Amino acid sequence: MIYLRLIAESFRFAWQALRANLMRTILSLLGVTIGIFAIISVFTLVDSLERNVRESMSFIGEKVIYVEKWPWSFSGNYPWWKYFQRPEPTIREYRLLQERVTNSNGVAIFSQKGGSTFKQGNNSYSDGSLMGVSYDYPKVSEVPVIEGRYFTPQETDAARNVMIIGDEIAKTLFPYGSPLGQQVKVAGSKFTVIGVIEKQGENMFGAPNMDQMGMIPYSTFSKMYDVGPDGMGSTIALKGRDDDPGLLELEYETQGIMRNIRGQRPRDEDSFAMNRPEMATEAIGSFFDVIGLAGWVIGGFAILVGGFGIANIMFVSVKERTNIIGIQKSLGAKNYFILFQFLFESVFLSLLGGGIGILLVFLLTLIPQDMMAITLSVGNIILGLGVSAVIGMLSGIIPAVLASNLDPVIAIRSK
Repeated sequence: MIYLRLIAESFRFAWQALRANLMRTILSLLGVTIGIFAIISVFTLVDSLERNVRESMSFIGEKVIYVEKWPWSFSGNYPWWKYFQRPEPTIREYRLLQERVTNSNGVAIFSQKGGSTFKQGNNSYSDGSLMGVSYDYPKVSEVPVIEGRYFTPQETDAARNVMIIGDEIAKTLFPYGSPLGQQVKVAGSKFTVIGVIEKQGENMFGAPNMDQMGMIPYSTFSKMYDVGPDGMGSTIALKGRDDDPGLLELEYETQGIMRNIRGQRPRDEDSFAMNRPEMATEAIGSFFDVIGLAGWVIGGFAILVGGFGIANIMFVSVKERTNIIGIQKSLGAKNYFILFQFLFESVFLSLLGGGIGILLVFLLTLIPQDMMAITLSVGNIILGLGVSAVIGMLSGIIPAVLASNLDPVIAIRSK
């Protein structure tokens, strides 16, 4: 009970100090409010941006290795001339990898043609993407067919003219009815729609997603376009196993098999690239770390000013209540009681300023955004309140110690 009374009394003193010197307190807390607002707003924007970026990158799959001609690069210097003469992955290499690789849960090959126009009667959808995929493609990347079905092995082996279309294409070409069983014309060829992919929404990279895509068997795609070592590019994708979290076994095995297939000597450089989504994730993570550091620096200066403001309030509070402190000590109040009382007041004032800063961030998240959804996470709220509490303790510790060490006789006589 004594601790509850101590907290209640400390809260009462803090509230009285706030009301008695409202303008001074508000100006002093402004630094903490601005600092917490700067830090939490930056962290909220970074978290929201990172979440949206990762969601936008979901189309490249998880735990997947992509064998391609060109390596992914996230830096300014890209030696394209080193990779220009490399051959594109082929259907033969895909089949050999499918036979020989033992450390994967699935191997698929796919190729994509952008700028395709889909037609049905008088309706057309321009600048879509036509994608040819092997039967095992759902093993390496999710294909959420919401209506209809996926290809059968017979359709892929026989290179049938069947197609699965995205949500945007379906709504554009068939605004008043189901597209299943209907004919769609692409690049002079007619296809029967057998499935519709669930709506995915826009991604932040502006890349074509499944909403703007028509998916056909890879064998059909290769009849329509020149797909081969010197033709249109293809990608071989290998899905990693759950017991190979780093995909190291799959990577080493795939690299060895590909070098063997292409007859490369031990000292020869790989004539193919092995790309992984983690490469993009690491590059994005480094970028967001820099932004987060900038937020700490900007907010840190404001919080430093706010901390000095709270310390100033506490020194003034000790001076104004010296007589009361002497009376409390003469009645038996321990040093730790006085120390806790002033420390609690300092932390309370700092938390008040930090809470206002967090509230301002929350109000900003309520503003509708077209590009991405901005949300204030519980983690960032706890971070803001935690930083505020620490600043309050650091700002109030010296005034609290001075108050607790006052001589009761001298304190009572002071005015």
